[in-house]
Amino acid sequence: MSDPNDPGLLSPPEAALLIDQYELTMSASYLRQGLNESAIFELFARKLPVHRTWLLAAGLGPALRLVGELRFGERELAFLGAIGFPEEFLEYLSEFRFSGDIHAIPEGTVCFANEPLLRVTGPRIEAQILETLLLNQINFQTMVATKAARVVLAAGGGEPGAGDSVIDFSPRRDHGIDAAMKVARSAAVAGCGGTSNVAAAMRYGLRPVGTMAHSYVLSFDSEEAAFRSFMEDFPETAVILVDTYDTIDGVRHAISASRDAGVRLAGVRLDSGDLLALSRAARRLLDEAGMSETRIAASGDLEEVRIAELVAASAPVDIWGVGTDLGTSRDSPVVNGVYKLVGDRRGDGWRGVWKLSPAKETVPGPKQVFRRYAGGIMRGDVIAAADEELEGEALLVPAMRDGVVVRRESLEEIRQRAASQLTALPERLRRPVAGETVEPHPVSYSERLRAAIEPS
Repeated sequence: MSDPNDPGLLSPPEAALLIDQYELTMSASYLRQGLNESAIFELFARKLPVHRTWLLAAGLGPALRLVGELRFGERELAFLGAIGFPEEFLEYLSEFRFSGDIHAIPEGTVCFANEPLLRVTGPRIEAQILETLLLNQINFQTMVATKAARVVLAAGGGEPGAGDSVIDFSPRRDHGIDAAMKVARSAAVAGCGGTSNVAAAMRYGLRPVGTMAHSYVLSFDSEEAAFRSFMEDFPETAVILVDTYDTIDGVRHAISASRDAGVRLAGVRLDSGDLLALSRAARRLLDEAGMSETRIAASGDLEEVRIAELVAASAPVDIWGVGTDLGTSRDSPVVNGVYKLVGDRRGDGWRGVWKLSPAKETVPGPKQVFRRYAGGIMRGDVIAAADEELEGEALLVPAMRDGVVVRRESLEEIRQRAASQLTALPERLRRPVAGETVEPHPVSYSERLRAAIEPS
């Protein structure tokens, strides 16, 4: 019996049905028509999302695990039978295991429009069935990692080294349980230093970070009593929220409470108002009190443009708590990745296939991306045929072979790659400025691919 109140999390067999129905109907027809030869699909974004000049690839690790565990259980097969799928197809699905290959751009790599993030090679039905699952994982997590990377760059004045000062405060605004978990992971990929999401901290080995809410302060007879109690209960880590009533008075009360409790004041958090003026005033009060080591945290609908403005104005903020905008990428909430057939096996050879419909054209055949650097800075990408050898770094690497994951990375390895990639971005692409148009990163097709798609 269905449960309308279930939490929405899927077991591996249930995840096999995280699929648009047309992929199953097509696959059933492929099987009946004898069209299950090897095929190649690629996942890419035709154009960059609004307000974005690059993407930071994310989601590969979770996607590979889901693909490796994909199975159709008895309950799922019974459901498919009940909605009309033929017995022959159900028998095929009962033995389903992905047996193909996946090449991918590693997580934490900067990428651009039309560059394949994934290339899937395998029996046509197997590769087709992965479509929704891969798009679901890669599109969302790449969107969040890109947003988080922009925030990290803003906090560092255009450099990625300030990531530890950025904290994911998003789970209360994220779009569901799984989204909150993947947001925390994607933010970590981009270099963020911690998360308020304790479940994600435990699962992914992240640093859990928390302060206090206004409800705590309102539960006491006075603000100072609340601060003193909190510091006594958490003497090593207490960060005090000071804007429940009057922010500047709140800072003074935090200083007084620290002295009364005999506990070092770890930090104060500003959650509203003029953050530039308030952070400067708070810093002055703390320094005058001999508390120069007390850190100032800022939160409250922050995003990268506002953070960049505050950093440029030398706001004395040590920690940036970013919630809604990080978890939802509010200014650019969609990476419109697509998953398209680009080739299939016919007899002894491969046939390139492509769409010609206006604004949705594709380029035939499997592809590779070569990136050139000069002086440690990205200078240009060339999208080429997969068997070409061109100047530069080949970005797509083996991730699965014969259905077995061959690329496993720690979050720390991915974070290091992301930091290196963000450092290698040209400076014009590292500074988020509202409304400003910048020269895009050059991406071109190889001569061979141009010859294949341009009219003779």
